[in-house]
Amino acid sequence: MASTPQRPATYRSVVAVPEFRRLWAAHLLSIAGDQLARVALTVLVFDRTRSAGLAALTYALTYLPDLIGGAALAHVADRFSRRGVLVVTDLARAALVAAMAIPALPLWVRIVLLAAVQLAAAPFQAARTAVLPDILDSDRLTVGIGIMQTTYQVGLAAGFGAGAAVVGTLGPAGALLVDAATFVLSAAVIGTGLGAHRPPTTTARGPGRWATVTNGWRVVIADRRLRALLAIACCSGFYVVPEGLAVPYAAQLGAGTAAVGWLLAANPVGTVLGLTVLRAVAPERRLRRLGLLVVATSAVLLPTGWEPALPISVVLWTVSGALSAHDMVTNAAYVAAAPQKHRGQAIGLAIAALRASQGVAIVATGLLAQLWGPAAVITLAAAGGVGGGVAAAVMWRRASRDDVAEDFPGR
Repeated sequence: MASTPQRPATYRSVVAVPEFRRLWAAHLLSIAGDQLARVALTVLVFDRTRSAGLAALTYALTYLPDLIGGAALAHVADRFSRRGVLVVTDLARAALVAAMAIPALPLWVRIVLLAAVQLAAAPFQAARTAVLPDILDSDRLTVGIGIMQTTYQVGLAAGFGAGAAVVGTLGPAGALLVDAATFVLSAAVIGTGLGAHRPPTTTARGPGRWATVTNGWRVVIADRRLRALLAIACCSGFYVVPEGLAVPYAAQLGAGTAAVGWLLAANPVGTVLGLTVLRAVAPERRLRRLGLLVVATSAVLLPTGWEPALPISVVLWTVSGALSAHDMVTNAAYVAAAPQKHRGQAIGLAIAALRASQGVAIVATGLLAQLWGPAAVITLAAAGGVGGGVAAAVMWRRASRDDVAEDFPGR
């Protein structure tokens, strides 16, 4: 008997879940807090040193702890109540950020504290994502993750301007105190409206530290679907390259400073549009088209090497952003496929792998752009993305076909 095709979930059905609304509000506060801290500390560094290079390096360093924390700390989400992990990490970040606002604190101490704030974000993100499958069923999980991603993209686009405005009005120290307040508010929102969501079979004595770190790897390596989905997700390292090269690319086109804003806005705007369109597609069709979408996301960037006019470049980058909305499907399928007992560790591995793929790609292409020019390097990355996307698509197709064969052995 054929199964009835699943209808796409609606935004209303997802937002109607009270616990999701709490997580969504905490997510929004977290984005606001992260952006405030980054902008405030970058301004502090520049004011003290008058070095644009050190200011940029400080901003870049705020992303590094995610790579370490994703692999080393995400397991905390599988050891304790996930609500408890969310509340404790929020309060810890509030205390760290408040300490950063102390006027006499040396810059290097502030940078270390900010790195600690980002480290604490790893178990927070793992616990929050691990809770989603418990409160959202079937396609509502996909749409819920899409809402989170849309909020993140909009938050990034608006965060720089809003963060700069707050820092300009209150000063860096005042902005950091506002940031600390956002974490306290987030802890209150979660603590008063979210269930405990304890991981199953939590034992008093867990595995050793190294075994805990490697559990995520073992879980993912043992599951062909998780391996394929992680490979698809890591292809983002190829199609995020234009964001890292937007400034030199605009200069290569001979465009003004305003062009940088258009180029940087293209991807998040496209992603929001793509998420809206993809949400209306039947869930089964989304999964079947996953391989095609990951290849197309990079392929559409190939013409960048010919240095098309600014409007065409913006369109190409926007279309790539729209196609990258498949990340919503990938993330939801990955979270749903991860075993509940080790979900936090599997998510932590994904966070670390994504940061590694994107960070390595941006650094490597930044160096190559010094030799070959940004347009050529973006096309080179796009070509790599097509190749990597094809390999990941083949992995996904085989994993999906094998799953069907197991479910229907007579076929």
